Amino acid sequence: MNPEKVVFGFFIVLALTLNFGFFVGEMDNPEHHHVYELFAVVIVNLVATVLKFGDRTQMGAVLLATSLVAVLQLLTAVIVWAVAVHISGSGLTPAVTASIVSLSGGAMLANVVSVVLLVIETVMLRR
Repeated sequence: MNPEKVVFGFFIVLALTLNFGFFVGEMDNPEHHHVYELFAVVIVNLVATVLKFGDRTQMGAVLLATSLVAVLQLLTAVIVWAVAVHISGSGLTPAVTASIVSLSGGAMLANVVSVVLLVIETVMLRR
């Protein structure tokens, strides 16, 4: 067993599961989507992205692209949250919360693609 592959797979799957945990709930209810959970999703996705650097294969390039999409979506969600709460002062209205959760959903879709590609790559490995 390759410990690097275990860590790599762990962070990819953890990114998906944490993102799913943040995404689940009423879309426009801020009480169902906690800021610390979004923070954890961003951090784990950033770690997963860093782990994807260095792989020079075509599959590695696609995995990196999906990870970059997820990070972009999540950072946009963080910016929307920060602007709503700290700059505009409007707080987490149902519309703002729905936008944040929608961006998280896009990131989750990118994470699903990453996990599917990881499974495909694992199945294609020859012993």
